[in-house]
Amino acid sequence: MIAQKYVCIFILHRYAQVNPQMPRTFGESAMHISHLDAYTEIDMPLFKHGVKNPTEQEEKIGKLIAENLVSDGATLQMGIGSLPDCVLKHLYNHKDLGIHSEMFANGLVALANSGAITNRLKPMHQGRIVGSFIIGDQSLYDYVNDNPFVELLGVDYVNNVKIIKTMPRMTAINSAIEVDLTGQVSADSIGTRFYSGFGGQVDFMRGAAEGTDHMGVPIIALPSTTTKGESKIVPLLKPGAGVVTTRAHVHYVVTEYGIAYLYGKSLRARAWELIKIAHPDHREALDKAAFDRFKSRPC
Repeated sequence: MIAQKYVCIFILHRYAQVNPQMPRTFGESAMHISHLDAYTEIDMPLFKHGVKNPTEQEEKIGKLIAENLVSDGATLQMGIGSLPDCVLKHLYNHKDLGIHSEMFANGLVALANSGAITNRLKPMHQGRIVGSFIIGDQSLYDYVNDNPFVELLGVDYVNNVKIIKTMPRMTAINSAIEVDLTGQVSADSIGTRFYSGFGGQVDFMRGAAEGTDHMGVPIIALPSTTTKGESKIVPLLKPGAGVVTTRAHVHYVVTEYGIAYLYGKSLRARAWELIKIAHPDHREALDKAAFDRFKSRPC
């Protein structure tokens, strides 16, 4: 009887869409056409993500973060939207900022042009903005096109906690849907309803919390209420909501009413810090919920 051997061969096909309107960037973003199995050519505008006008809440949050939590020489990570841009526009007088972020958006261009971003203090990729992808308007695409100041690298590298935590004063600014009174963060679902992906939040919050210089600043920033007036600081997360960032890695939570520092505090003390930055209309109910849970007033 002859034994038969079956050999499985996995072939990775490389297909590409070639668009002359796509910006050309430095980093790990080039591939010679001979390495493709097939490609198709198009000539069409790129998707553009404009930023809506910031709310009064977002303006206050951005200023609080920029003036109190971002130091000269800090390395920044932030996501998309009007809130990160509100932070960036208050940093023009800062010095030697660095960028190491999964993505970056429109507000970065003006800050880079102001001279506040040098990246000179980073232990690697000195003098370079590092990211994995960009999304924004045409001005952002024009800025990164053939710009050696910007390097786009693989997300497995950029979001690697071992890399993130080596960055000086790593300051990670991320948002949330809800934060409970112990500091647990839900960012990808409203109860059981899936809302969005959580992106690099877990990686960067952990990397900042574990910074090798012990000066990392992990921040969760969110308006105190929803557009319907419901509190985003809640006694308990909605049933079925996922915990994206644990209370072990949250140091700062920021609303338009202030900054709550949670790291190293007891659950009662965390609750009190969060109640103080909740919307005034909801503080009494949160205080009662905290009393019922901890059997004493937070202190």
